[in-house]
Amino acid sequence: MKENKDIMLENHLDNHFINRTNWLRAAVLGANDAIISLSSLAIGVAAASTTREPILLATTAGLVAGVISMAAGEYVSVSSQTDIEKADIERERQELQEMPAEELEMLTQIYQKRGLKREIAMTVARELTEKRCLGSAHP
Repeated sequence: MKENKDIMLENHLDNHFINRTNWLRAAVLGANDAIISLSSLAIGVAAASTTREPILLATTAGLVAGVISMAAGEYVSVSSQTDIEKADIERERQELQEMPAEELEMLTQIYQKRGLKREIAMTVARELTEKRCLGSAHP
């Protein structure tokens, strides 16, 4: 029964729009960039040429270059973010081993700043610390 509740919670969290905003933002910015870049390229070549072939060739080349550039940039961005997150998790894991009391207190303070009373914040922090607190993005 507990597994079903975990799956239901995960599905519920996945249905929230906030979890979709990053790809939507990237898609909108990428589309705007592509439209403006290709339009500018086509207008520039059209102004310098009287035939259709150079315009088609230039915009096709611009499209291919833009796709490769966007893909490479996104790959580097995602890889960098992943490396940063892995390093941060490893640093936290090491701090949990070396100074568990200080880490528990910091986690308690985080929950207090979010509005929980100290006793409840301490209970939440203790329970999360005992249960793979660095192993999952979802509660």
